[in-house]
Amino acid sequence: MINKIACFLLVVWGQNVSSQVQERTLISGKIASGNSDLEGVYVVNAQTEAMTVTDALGSFSILANAGDTLVFSSIQFNEKRILLTADNFSDINFTVRLSMVMHQLQEVVVKNYNGINAESLGIVPYGQKTYTQAERRLHTATALNPEANSSNGMAGGSISADPLLNFFSGRTAMLKKEAEVEKKEAFMKLLERMFSLEHFVDRLKIPLEYVKGFEYYAIENDKFTIILNSKNKTSTEFLLAELATKYKEMIASEIK
Repeated sequence: MINKIACFLLVVWGQNVSSQVQERTLISGKIASGNSDLEGVYVVNAQTEAMTVTDALGSFSILANAGDTLVFSSIQFNEKRILLTADNFSDINFTVRLSMVMHQLQEVVVKNYNGINAESLGIVPYGQKTYTQAERRLHTATALNPEANSSNGMAGGSISADPLLNFFSGRTAMLKKEAEVEKKEAFMKLLERMFSLEHFVDRLKIPLEYVKGFEYYAIENDKFTIILNSKNKTSTEFLLAELATKYKEMIASEIK
């Protein structure tokens, strides 16, 4: 008797599951915007994580069902989510309008607590620029510092020859390179804090032994470091996926 009841429940459960799981069909559409550059926008099915990108005309095709949510995202457009309906699949002019990302400075509120700050207390000079350690060494090596000459009681000054000596000896070039390396190390640490090793291997499909090389490849891209420095993880992740595709093509060509 118990076995019969168990079999009955299993059949009912199977029928419910099969009725809920529908085979996804291909839906086609296009994006529209005031921007003429419509290529390379990511279209992601939030339910299945299937992904495609738009072509030069902004057209796309992706497997989906009514009730699925499509996510449209790229560097130049604001993210948009569309809940699909049955009508979208029969609409031959299915169009999604995207809005451009507006790079606008946020309002900055400066509070002055009765004029008490590090400068007013004499801790640091007024208007002093802050430098990293490598930048401080570079600034010291390249600055021409007039020095007051009061040994003869006359007003006057002299220019330190150190910057010129540093220039001709190559030390300035070395310090510039050191400052650049320091900046790239900071980008590398930020990248590794934002994304785990598993993300590179499992999601981006970068072979484990090539992950570190890919990280260096990514931070050499100026466009990527700008997005990375903004700490916008969604935009960074999408651009990282583009770079991963190119990097894997490079690996494949080297293997051949």
